[in-house]
Amino acid sequence: MFSRKVSRRSALKAGVVTTGIVGGAGLVAPLLTRGSAEAATAAVAGPATTPQFAVPLTTPPVLQPTSSSSTTDYYTVTMQKAVKEIIPGLRTEVHTYNGEFPGPTIKARSGRRVVVNQTNALDTVASVHLHGAEVPMDSDGSPMNTVAPGASKTYTYPNNQPGAPLWFHDHAHHVESEHVYRGMSGMYLLSDENERSLPLPSGSYDVPLVLRDVNIDTTGELVYTMGDFLNRTTILVNGRPWPYFQVAARKYRFRVLNSTNLRFFVLALSDGGSFTQIGSDGGLLATPNTTTQLKLSPGERADIVIDFSRYDVGTQLVLLNNTGPGPADLVGKVMRFDVVRDAFDFSWVPNRLRTLPTPAIATVNRTFVLRMDEDGRADPMAYINDLTYDPNRIDTKVAWGSTEVWTITNANVRAPHNFHVHLVQFRILERNGKAPDASEAGLKDTVALLAGETVRIQLTFNSYRGTYLYHCHLFDHGAMGMMGTMQIA
Repeated sequence: MFSRKVSRRSALKAGVVTTGIVGGAGLVAPLLTRGSAEAATAAVAGPATTPQFAVPLTTPPVLQPTSSSSTTDYYTVTMQKAVKEIIPGLRTEVHTYNGEFPGPTIKARSGRRVVVNQTNALDTVASVHLHGAEVPMDSDGSPMNTVAPGASKTYTYPNNQPGAPLWFHDHAHHVESEHVYRGMSGMYLLSDENERSLPLPSGSYDVPLVLRDVNIDTTGELVYTMGDFLNRTTILVNGRPWPYFQVAARKYRFRVLNSTNLRFFVLALSDGGSFTQIGSDGGLLATPNTTTQLKLSPGERADIVIDFSRYDVGTQLVLLNNTGPGPADLVGKVMRFDVVRDAFDFSWVPNRLRTLPTPAIATVNRTFVLRMDEDGRADPMAYINDLTYDPNRIDTKVAWGSTEVWTITNANVRAPHNFHVHLVQFRILERNGKAPDASEAGLKDTVALLAGETVRIQLTFNSYRGTYLYHCHLFDHGAMGMMGTMQIA
C-alpha cells in the first residue's frame, strides 16, 4: 500500500531539496499563502483534505509491563504494520510499535530499570534508539546494531539519570527516515522524586503532544519521498489531524515532542498570550521561563504549562505554528483548545524547579562543522568536518570521565541543521557568541543550528564506555552522511 524503499542514490538526490527549508540569512522559511504554495507544488498530486479542528485529541496509551520485579519493569513490544484512520474516512497503512500510531508511552522512574523485548514483524531491519538516555552501548540502538525481520532483541534501560521527557524511535541506517515518518516513535516519560514532589498539573491534566507532519493522498496512502517537506502539509498531534482538545479553565501541563523528519516549529497561542516553559530535553529547568513562543527543531522536546483559567468558558484558542515552509492555513495551525468548563485547581508552578548539576571544568575543546551540498549537484552529500558517516571509523576519541567543550557550526548558507549527541545531556554555553536564552538554559541533547549559526556546548562523559553517535537529527541529513562516531574509553 505504501511506496517502495528509497535507494541511497535517489535518497541523496531528493535530500538536496531540504536546503529549501529556510529563507535568506538562515531564517526558517516564511509561511506561504495558499496560492503561492499551490504554485510551488503544482506538479505533485494534492493530499487528502479534512476539516481542521473536527476530530478530538486522543492520547497515546500508556504501555503496561508484562511483569515486574523489585527492581525492574519488563515490557514486550512488536514492531509491525497496521492500518489506521488518520484522515476521517480513509484507511492508511503505518509502521508502529504494538499497532499504535504514534507508539505507546512508557512511563518509567529514575533508579528503576526498564527492560523491553522488541520483536521485528516488519519486512525490513530496525533499531530502537531511546533518545536522550544514558544506556549501555548494546541498548543504544545504533544504526548498524539492527534487529532483522522475524528476530527479537532485548533493550535494557537502567534509568540512572534525572527525570526527562525522552522518546524512542527507529535508527536503522538508511531506513530510519522512512520508518519514523511512517510512525515508529513513542514517548518515554522518565520521572524522578523531585519532579513528583512538585505541585505541577498531573493526572489527566498532564498531556503529551506528539507533533508530526505528513502527506496523505486522496487514496489514504501515507506518501514518503525523501526530503519532501513541501508536501507534508497535514499537521498531526498524537496522530490526529488538527485536533481540538476540550480543557477546563485551569492549568495543564503539556509534554511537547517534535517527532518530524525535517520540520521546525515556532509555537504560539492565537491570542498572543504567554505560557510557562518548565522543562526541555533533559528534564526540568532550574526556574520557569515565561514566554509567548516555543521553538522546536526535529527531536527536541519541551515541557510547558498553559493556564486556561484566564479564559471564559466558551473560548476557543488555536495553537499556531509561526514558521514554514508551507501554506499558512495548513502548517500554520496545529490544534485548538476549547475551554468548556470551570474547575478547581490546586496545582501551581514553583519559582524553583530543580538544582542543575554544576558543570565540571572542561579540559578538551573540539570543533565540529556541519555542511551539506547545496549547489545543485546530482549526488549531494552531508558532512561533519568534511567526512560522511562510516560505521567502521572512529571520528572522536573521548576519555571516560572527562568534560569537553564542543563548538558546532552550521556552514551552510540556506540549510538548517541540528545536533544530537547520544548518551549525554549537555549544557549550551553560547549561541552565536551570546549566552543562550532561558529556553535553552537547562539540560539538552539536541540543539538547533540555522544556517550560519554557531553554538558551544559542554558535555561530561561519566556514564558508559563504548561507541556512540552524534549527528544531525533531521533524519534525511543523517541518511546523507551527517553522522559521526565517538569512542568513550
